[in-house]
Amino acid sequence: MSLLVIRDLYSGYGEVDILKGLNLTVDVGEIIVIVGPNGAGKSTVLKSLFGLAQVHQGEILWRDRDITHLRTDRLVQAGICYVPQVSNVFPSLTVQENLEMGAFIREDDFRSQLEEVYGLFPDLKQKRSQTAGTLSGGQRQMVAMGRALMVKPKLLLLDEPTAGLSPLYVEQIFAIVEDINRQGISVLMVEQNAKQALSMAHRGYVLAMGANRFEDTGPNILTNPDIAKMFLGG
Repeated sequence: MSLLVIRDLYSGYGEVDILKGLNLTVDVGEIIVIVGPNGAGKSTVLKSLFGLAQVHQGEILWRDRDITHLRTDRLVQAGICYVPQVSNVFPSLTVQENLEMGAFIREDDFRSQLEEVYGLFPDLKQKRSQTAGTLSGGQRQMVAMGRALMVKPKLLLLDEPTAGLSPLYVEQIFAIVEDINRQGISVLMVEQNAKQALSMAHRGYVLAMGANRFEDTGPNILTNPDIAKMFLGG
């Protein structure tokens, strides 16, 4: 069952189109990874979905509902959350306060969800009273992901979640993404560590110059010699 469908999307910033006819689907329970060279438009896909880039043509469907121009706060209410690559925490707030900010649209008691998030990110529980700005890059990424999970999304958008992290944190973040997916949350991820990301992806999309170049299962993309040579470093 398709959770998200993007059809013939042209979008970008101002009047300039970065995406030029993109097509993409995310089914319920999938991890989808978007890879491609720098400037391919990977991050613009997520920003277009989340109302942070201008859509000039095409449509975005969420459970068969047109959300192409829906406001960002309405997208969160619908079950879509976005974790940007940079500036993704409130540095002067504590870890706990950052997570509580993620529950801003909830009117119920979210303490059980807070404990679930701490269960996914045990490092954060130990640092719950520490300001987010004093954390390592990997820990800040965990705070940002944890905050997004506070609203119990159906789809999590992750923009380069392992960028700039140590190998240890890269492994941790990928493991957490798989844990999140096992909880029934679909994931659409842009990732620079393409080989590692595709190895756990149900499907992958290779973008170039704002359009689809290849689409297949993660393992099939990894074993395609032409794709490996052109887009994955051999």
